[in-house]
Order: sequence, then C-alpha cells, then structure tokens
Amino acid sequence: MAEETIFSKIIRREIPADIVYQDDLVTAFRDINPRAPSHMLIIPNKLIPTVNDIEADDEAAMGRMFTVARKLAEEEGIAENGYRLIMNCNNHGGQEVYHIHMHLLGGRPLGPLLLG
Repeated sequence: MAEETIFSKIIRREIPADIVYQDDLVTAFRDINPRAPSHMLIIPNKLIPTVNDIEADDEAAMGRMFTVARKLAEEEGIAENGYRLIMNCNNHGGQEVYHIHMHLLGGRPLGPLLLG
C-alpha cells in the first residue's frame, strides 16, 4: 500500500489549499510555491505514487486530469497563448511528492524548460 501524502489531506480538505476544481476522480489546487503567474496542480483522488504505478483502471482519472487542465487553462485565460503541463516521475525526474500530479503552468512565456 502506498504511503499517504499531503495531497491526500488536501483531497479530503483536512488541510487548507486553494482548491479550484474537485470531482469524484481528480482535485486541482493552486501551487503554494508558484513558478508562473498561473500554477496549479491536478491530482487523481486515488493515491498513485508514480507514473510507473498507473494501471489500466486508472485511465479515466488520467484522462480527466487532461480535460480539467484544459478547463482550468480556459478559466485562467491562458489557453489561447499557451501553457505547459508537466508530470515528474521518481527522483531523477524531479518528483518530490509521491502522489502523481500534473503541473499546469502559464501566464507568461515559459522558455525551453521551467521546472528543472
């Protein structure tokens, strides 16, 4: 069984977060250390430690992460000019919290690399 992370507590609203979207599959909230004017994290409500741990029955949540990213980008006014979606996997990939999450970043030109 995967170890619970701070994200599990955010999903259950046990600790404060600026939640911008939540449904039965995913939760999205603003990053507490934003790297761009718009920086949100989109996470599956199910604790999946890394991309390597995704199973076939997780496909609905993974797809929902992308449709929520599109919705949030539109709401933030960054869809037209563009935005970046980033998922890190394990230590060498830069993953810090072992509950998979997608970074949605935009609001300014991001250059060739943002989170490295």
